[in-house]
Amino acid sequence: MLSRRLKAKGRTPSAQFIGTGFVERHRLIFDKVSTDRSGKCNIKATTNPADRVHGVLFSILKAEECALDAAEGLGKGYRKDKVRVVTPSGEFAAVAYIADNTDPLLRPYDWYKAFVITGAVEHRLPNTYVQELRTVNSQSDPDPVRSARNEAILSDS
Repeated sequence: MLSRRLKAKGRTPSAQFIGTGFVERHRLIFDKVSTDRSGKCNIKATTNPADRVHGVLFSILKAEECALDAAEGLGKGYRKDKVRVVTPSGEFAAVAYIADNTDPLLRPYDWYKAFVITGAVEHRLPNTYVQELRTVNSQSDPDPVRSARNEAILSDS
């Protein structure tokens, strides 16, 4: 959700904000198995109509889709699924990365959780949702170089 990370070199510099919305009957969890041994975002289907994953809709150039797929780990723990996003201006069909390799015991690194929260705040997602994100248990990254590199992205203005 964080625009500056999405538009970073090697991802999708063409990314254009469309709007915010939510996917019904889904929950955001951090259980996607990552190569860095932490939990990454996943949206999990539920039967509860009150469950919602809030997020951001972006459009990207078709030519950048492969770069985004590689950056997100398509085929390496994520698959792409179509989802229905409810927005103030109507419903949209969108594509989301869904984890197919999960572990409920995983926790995100502090910097990764901060990416999610910063993106949610940037796009003015509901305050109650942002507060819920803040309650997610996270952990320190044992790799100081990776941690510093990602924290530098967070501190860019």
